Amino acid sequence: MSTGVLVVDDDELIRIGLRAIIDAQPDLRVVAEAADGAEVPPLVARHRPDVVLMDVRMPGIDGIQATRHLLATSADPPRVLVVTTFANDEYVYEALRAGASGFLLKRARPAEVVEAVRVVAAGESLLFPAAIRQLVGAYGPAGGDRLRGARLTDREAEVLRLMSTGRSNPEIAAHLVVGVETIKTHVGNVLAKLGVRDRTQAVIAAYESGFVTPSGPA
Repeated sequence: MSTGVLVVDDDELIRIGLRAIIDAQPDLRVVAEAADGAEVPPLVARHRPDVVLMDVRMPGIDGIQATRHLLATSADPPRVLVVTTFANDEYVYEALRAGASGFLLKRARPAEVVEAVRVVAAGESLLFPAAIRQLVGAYGPAGGDRLRGARLTDREAEVLRLMSTGRSNPEIAAHLVVGVETIKTHVGNVLAKLGVRDRTQAVIAAYESGFVTPSGPA
């Protein structure tokens, strides 16, 4: 089955370019396009995309508001991949905090666009861990409490630290010398205990709580 993608950007040329890149892949397809965040909820309800490529800055409803609304109102929301001109941007950080799973630069090469969509759809690794670490260091509030009371086990805490480096489940499994299914279970437990939807949100919570520090190794 192919991965359905909704492309949201107020620039028609950007939408055309992203559609051409995505539709050229046998396993990906653009199911709809939108020029404003206000169009996202009805299009998601109608087309049920797996991934939304969401421009972070739009003149009407921007990507932050659209992401927050989508994740709050949809019973089974798609993954959101923010599309941005600048990586080190507070808008990008706020979109990630709102629930986006990662971000993609508008100057990214076609192969990077395709890989980003696939990674976000699979949900098994973290996009650009070093860049996300820098965003949290620049804009993240100190002393967040999302890890307080989570009661992670020692192994779950270790898995969260490794997740923050951007390692995939197989890479974490190899590092800890355990099976991939065991790591999937630990990751699921971490997400459930933190009350977050995916790895990106878990890592942001870890940084904001001081559990992982932005100055640490990526």
